[in-house]
Amino acid sequence: MSSSTELLAAGGSHEAWRPFLELATREVFQLMLGCHLMPLGDDAHLPLGVTSMVGLAGELSGVMTIQCGEKAAVLMTSKMLGLAADKVGAEMSDALGEICNMVAGNFKNKISGLGDGCLLSPPTVITGSDYSTYSLADSPGLEVQMCFEGMPVVITLQIHS
Repeated sequence: MSSSTELLAAGGSHEAWRPFLELATREVFQLMLGCHLMPLGDDAHLPLGVTSMVGLAGELSGVMTIQCGEKAAVLMTSKMLGLAADKVGAEMSDALGEICNMVAGNFKNKISGLGDGCLLSPPTVITGSDYSTYSLADSPGLEVQMCFEGMPVVITLQIHS
């Protein structure tokens, strides 16, 4: 199989990577949080006030983000760290950043040529919903919308050449 750079340079589409992004996310949530993600229904529209992101550099350059509401972020942290939800505090950002980092790492290892040829940045976590992002991505991003314990989780991969 061609490397990811060759695939994109030849006019190939990264749309074929969507199932890998979804699988990588499902695997991390199952392994680290002990839960199964479901497809997101039309009626699950809550504010997505927590965003974790990890940069990718090398054979693939871009940014992966995971967005969810604060209630979902607290529950993810609780499940990951074995804490009662009402005891979750400052460690929420660390937990959400690590989840994004694990999804990004799992995803890149599923794409031929990316495992060792793509590096990840330390995660960044943003809380609040009054912000906008701008990406220098030169193609539409991949987005996977999942349902975690009845709450939306949106995973996005913006790719730069």
